[in-house]
Formats: sequence, C-alpha cells, structure tokens
Amino acid sequence: MNRITRYLHAGGTVSEVLRHRAAGKTPSGILAFSELRRPVVFWNITNRCNLLCSHCYIRAGPGERRENELTTEEGLGLIDDLAAMRVPLLLFSGGEPLVREDFWDLAGHAKDRGLTTALSTNGTLITPAVARRLRDLGVEYAGVSLDGATARTHDRIRNVPGSFDLAVSALENCKAAGLKCGVRVTATRENRTEIPALIDLSLEVGAERFCVYWLVPSGRGGEGYDGLQLRSREVADLLDLLFEKAHDVDPGVMEFLTVDAPQDTIYLLKKLQEEDLPRYESMCTLLARSGVGCSAGDRVANIDPSGAVYPCQFAQMDELKVGNIREKPFSTIWNDPENRILADFRRKKDLVGGSCGRCSYRDRCGGGCRIRAFADTGDLWAEDTLCPVRREEPREGA
Repeated sequence: MNRITRYLHAGGTVSEVLRHRAAGKTPSGILAFSELRRPVVFWNITNRCNLLCSHCYIRAGPGERRENELTTEEGLGLIDDLAAMRVPLLLFSGGEPLVREDFWDLAGHAKDRGLTTALSTNGTLITPAVARRLRDLGVEYAGVSLDGATARTHDRIRNVPGSFDLAVSALENCKAAGLKCGVRVTATRENRTEIPALIDLSLEVGAERFCVYWLVPSGRGGEGYDGLQLRSREVADLLDLLFEKAHDVDPGVMEFLTVDAPQDTIYLLKKLQEEDLPRYESMCTLLARSGVGCSAGDRVANIDPSGAVYPCQFAQMDELKVGNIREKPFSTIWNDPENRILADFRRKKDLVGGSCGRCSYRDRCGGGCRIRAFADTGDLWAEDTLCPVRREEPREGA
C-alpha cells in the first residue's frame, strides 16, 4: 500500500513507529513502516459471492461451487499455523467472505488465537446486527467496495441492482457499531470522473480510509482491460487529487491510500522534493523503513479458497503458485529458502527490465506491479506500463 496521508504527515508517523517499536507491538496502521518481515495474509475464504463484479480478480460469483474450499477444520488449522507464526494481520476476503457459513467460527477462532483481523467485503450483507457482531469478534477494520458515487455506475460494475445502497448502508452500520471502516474503489476509465464525488460521499458517511486500487488484469479484470485501464496521465491526475485531499483532510478523519503501484510513492516523493523539502525529508525517513516497492512475496501473502499460496492476491495463476497448505503448512512454504518464486519476488528490483530496470528510482520502487507487467507483455520482469514517472528509454549509443 502507498500510504499517501502517512507520507504527507510523516513527522507524526515516524514518532509513532519509534514509540511502538519500543513497546514491542506494531498496530496494523503502521505495519508498512515497521521492521517486521512476517507477511500480512490475504485469505480468500471462498469464491462464492452474491455479486458478479466485472473486475473481480478471482472470478467470484453466485454460481461458483464450494467443492474445493478448505473445510472448517482445515481453516481452523491454518489459523493456528498463522497464529504460531505471529503474522501481523489476517484479512478475510472472497468472493464475499460473509456468504461462507462458517465465517463466524473462523473469525472467532482467529480472535481466540490472538490474531488481528480485517474484512474485505462488498458490504451488502452488513446489517446493523452483523456490524456489531464483527466488532465483538475483534475484527479491526472492514473495507467496503464502492465503484462509483452513484448507484447507476456502481450497480453496473457490480452487476446487481441495489448493491450501491446496501454498500453505503454497510458503512453507516459499521460507524454506528464503532467498527472502523473504509472505502475501496478500483479506478478505471468507467468511473474515474466520479472519484471526487465518491471521496465526498465517503467523508459524509464517516469512512476512515479511502483506498484506490488500479485495475490489475487478473481474473475478470483482464476482460476489456485495455479499454478500462487508465493511462499514465490519468493516473497522475488522480494521484494529484488524492495528494490534495490528503493534504487538506485531517489525517485523524480520513487516510488516503493507493494499492498495486509502488511507483505512486515515487510520484509523491518527486512532488515533495520540488515543493516541500521538510516533508520530502520526513518521507525519505519512512521509505528507508518500509522496504523496496511492492510487498508481494515478502510482506504480503495470499491463500486462495482451496489452500493454494501465491505471492499476492492478484498473482493467482499456476505459474506463480508457491505451494498448498493441504500439502505443507503455510509457515513451511513461506519460509522455504529454496522456493524459487518467492526468492525471485524478494529480489525483484534486481530482475526487472525495460524502463523499470533503467530507472534511477528502482531501488526505492522495486519495479512496479509484476502482475500487470506480466499481463501486458508475457514477461514477469518487464516494465510496469502504468507508471506515471516512467523514464524514456535512452537512445542507442546515448
């Protein structure tokens, strides 16, 4: 994640990191700047969903079967392993995680084992009672997906009428229950003009985060990708908007973030270097703590509904599968020094090519999103074409 608000208000974040390091426990809000190398685990507990979103990276939907899902017993065993490994955060995702009948058993067991948990949801099933139950089970945060500021846009992308109103109600229900919540939006050419209004709506309902995902060509997200993906200039325009909002909105009210593009951090770094040197220096201090670029395969892991393990949730393809918890415990898979895929992801900045490989910011960015590069070119280590600070290739002989 590119924590725009944290970078813009970096002085307070540096103090917070140092304070919690001394205390020995790192809150999830500053994990990106801690020295922890254990992964945040995104677990797709089901590929069943009550919606049929056009960009779903796991191709979830109402017609999906549950034959290969981990059983309740297997899920409880996975949670035991993650707890023994002391992962800093377990995020329940899907599909829609709340359609899985044993979700409450899994979440309750995670709480009993001392795990910090969060929920990625479409929000349609979060009634006031569900919001209170999530809070009581210790779920720290609910990220609710909204893909437009109007029902017309959101419902068209989600392919179910009424889903917009239910998602907005979910945010209101979470706030009423005292459960932290935020808005997640996948920015495309279909909805980019509504994002300013969506920020206003998010502030109005009391969302505490506004997180922009760039479209990744994974699952149904790859269908019509070329027509939906933003161009670099459009990405830069949206980043300018998010930086402006992060500057103007009290960080205690809402935090602004982007996902799937470590180069966004470089875009902000360049702006601060030109416009605000003290903030630039504070941001450099945080970057020195946050590692290089994308966290996939290092500080982020994904487990799919059948127990397959991948470097991140967008890397769910056979070529990037690193193991299955039905064959070996997750902790064994993740800590295997002989696993070639994980080893490569952990040294990605040394493998990237194209303009990413030549970029002077490579040591801070790490080369962008590998999954987007792979989908665009067929080469896992090619340049990420979405970069708003892309360098022009040098002329022959220059």
